[in-house]
Amino acid sequence: MSWLTDSDDEGDWAEYDESDARVRPNPKGNKPRSKRRPDHSDAVPGRVFSVDRGRYGVWVGEGTAEERQLVATRARELGRKAIVTGDRVDLVGDTSGDEGSLARVVRIQPRTTLLRRSADDTDAVERVIVANADQMLIVVAAANPEPRPRLVDRYLVAAYDAGIHPILCVTKTDLADPAEFLANFAGLDLTIVTSRSDDVPVDELRQLLEGHTTVAVGHSGVGKSTLVNALVPDANRATGRVNDVTGRGRHTSSSTVSYRLGSGWIVDTPGVRSFGLGHVDPASILASFTDLAALAEDCPRGCTHLPDAPDCAIIEAVERGDLGEAGRERLDSFQRLIATLGS
Repeated sequence: MSWLTDSDDEGDWAEYDESDARVRPNPKGNKPRSKRRPDHSDAVPGRVFSVDRGRYGVWVGEGTAEERQLVATRARELGRKAIVTGDRVDLVGDTSGDEGSLARVVRIQPRTTLLRRSADDTDAVERVIVANADQMLIVVAAANPEPRPRLVDRYLVAAYDAGIHPILCVTKTDLADPAEFLANFAGLDLTIVTSRSDDVPVDELRQLLEGHTTVAVGHSGVGKSTLVNALVPDANRATGRVNDVTGRGRHTSSSTVSYRLGSGWIVDTPGVRSFGLGHVDPASILASFTDLAALAEDCPRGCTHLPDAPDCAIIEAVERGDLGEAGRERLDSFQRLIATLGS
């Protein structure tokens, strides 16, 4: 049985061609995708100072009459690349900074440094904390809460790995003498600042931080946000007290935020009780001890430089007294930091 009617014959079908076919419309209404992307040559440069649930606070026009803050979101072409506090970025869209305006971050400029930490020492996946910092202010209390040399070691390892210069600030020195704690770091080229509970050395800290981008890190309750508030009075970072029962501090800063400090920046980070180093390469630590790194060139392949390492050129040189008493202290500090990676 044919489905053609009596009126259908070959001549009728011959009158139709492909141009008569009806094309179904695109149900989504999308235009065909092009591989060409705009170069955003008119993008405005800026610096990210805060990150909050997909919105980025950005300073633009730094040091000019048009200096202003604006809010931005990420452009689709960035993919999944994270934007973090301290990033230098390029923006398009509404960059006026007016209330209700929203710009788009289309590019992240190459980063000079990255401060990172992993969830724990077995996790090689790191989380970026801040970009483009050149100093780390490690804040630790002399008491209440008790100082933790091992946590400070971890901060130092992260700083050396990132190529960031560390500064150690000991707070609450009116509650306890920090001398015994500071002896742990005698072999390191550390700038050390001390602070009483009732007397923050604002002038000394400002001099050290001027012209730099400094990231402040520390255990909860050590007084880090108190220092930031003293340095930047309009920062209004929340401060908290130490729990009398547990001896632990409360997390009072829940986000990483940058504040202008003269010609520099200070980046306040949330207090942490652990700092994973699963992403760190031990070679990065050795590179920070330039005198020991020069000696290590004569070490056997795969040398760990730890006390039980056979034929270690660094250990042999220190035992001969080639580097003096300071060399022994530096070797002890270096070995402790290396051991931190495996503990």
